[in-house]
Amino acid sequence: MIYVHWAFLVVYTVIVVMAMVRVLMDNRQPAKTMAWVLVLSFMPLLGIILYFFFGQRTRKERKIWQYSMDQLTKRSMLEFVEQKGLQLPSRYQTLINLFMNQNWALPFKNNETEIYTSGYDFFPSLLMEIGKAEHHIHLDTYLIEDDPLGRIVVDALIDKARQGVEVRVIYDDVGSWKVKSRFFERMREEGIEVHAFMPVRFPVFTSKVNYRNHRKICVIDGEVGFIGGMNIALRYVKGTGRQAWRDTHVRITGAAVYGLQRAFLVDWFFVDRTLITDRKYYPAIIVGENDCLIQIVTSNPTSLWPEIEQGYLRVLAGARQYVYMETPYFLPTDPILFAMRMAAISGVDVRLMIPYETDTKLVEWASRSYVMETVQAGVKVYLYKAGFNHSKLLVADDSLATIGSTNVDFRSFENDFESNAFFYDEAVARQVKGIFLKDQEESIALEDIRDLTRRPFLQRLWESVVRLLSPLL
Repeated sequence: MIYVHWAFLVVYTVIVVMAMVRVLMDNRQPAKTMAWVLVLSFMPLLGIILYFFFGQRTRKERKIWQYSMDQLTKRSMLEFVEQKGLQLPSRYQTLINLFMNQNWALPFKNNETEIYTSGYDFFPSLLMEIGKAEHHIHLDTYLIEDDPLGRIVVDALIDKARQGVEVRVIYDDVGSWKVKSRFFERMREEGIEVHAFMPVRFPVFTSKVNYRNHRKICVIDGEVGFIGGMNIALRYVKGTGRQAWRDTHVRITGAAVYGLQRAFLVDWFFVDRTLITDRKYYPAIIVGENDCLIQIVTSNPTSLWPEIEQGYLRVLAGARQYVYMETPYFLPTDPILFAMRMAAISGVDVRLMIPYETDTKLVEWASRSYVMETVQAGVKVYLYKAGFNHSKLLVADDSLATIGSTNVDFRSFENDFESNAFFYDEAVARQVKGIFLKDQEESIALEDIRDLTRRPFLQRLWESVVRLLSPLL
């Protein structure tokens, strides 16, 4: 028996050393590398399990992703070339170029928008557009819940499929892991094409669980699109008080729908291996000439660089007057934390809004030390108390805004497949600013919460310990 014990110890040590070498060779941020080394060193067995589930990086899909992106960009490029009189704002030329050079996120003018801050507004609009669909419906969502609202949406999709409309649905396998397979089989039986994104099945379970499709995109007939932070779930319309979920979504009509279409079809090629480039999915624009400029920007863990994170950095570095941000989870990467501090110290009015209570205590504890660090630099932090604020938005200088699925945390910037709409339009920026200020009225300033500003030593120590895990959360 003693030999079995020593053999197990040797094998385990070899596995740990190999895992550490692989972590080091990934050339991650030093903080994240150290976090994994500490986990592997001081959490026997559990550390290895955590690494196999959440620590492995995936690059093997890059060629597939790049091929589909290249092919679909050729189609959207044709529409881009046809934009007569396109003028890019000189102030944001470098930001626009950044997104174009990273993954061909093209800027499109001639758009109209409608922003929703409640499921009561968003879901009726979504259902109305689904009801008007004549050619195709493309839905890409992290979660579609098997609840009354989810069943209403599915019934609407099935009704259109019976009418001969092409319906394609992508859902995230982990995000919807509580939803029984029968819920999705019902759609397939009615002629809807449904795919789970990166299905998690043993033994390949460990290589996929950490990389999830967090996007929330819907495109109808190539003419109307939706993007934002709302999943399809009753929680956005049913909750009251602290159970209410506050989120932000936007309806887009116009040329920028080409960008939403491209984002969906790239994901579709990934899950179905079918490359859809037909011009009928990029119909003529029905919106009149205007200067509402929008870029649909995506990011994913197979990219060489974190596209949306770099965009946030550029916005923070170039802000002159203010930057207001809302995020449900605040576990910033070192570059984002540095940019926020630099902007605040430079005199920019930087405001951060997070929930007073999150849906994940571990994330809440890990977040507090980061929050306090930004406060020391002059960032004004507000805690939303009228429910759980799941909104992900940013607005700067009455001239730029973004709404999407990206949280200000390691997971969104590095591990998840995300999508945001960037608006270079004063009217939209002022509207988003108004949304932030209205939410601020439902919030309390961090400096006014004595329990958070004067926490006992042991609590602060625990938060600092949990912070070590923040790159892994």
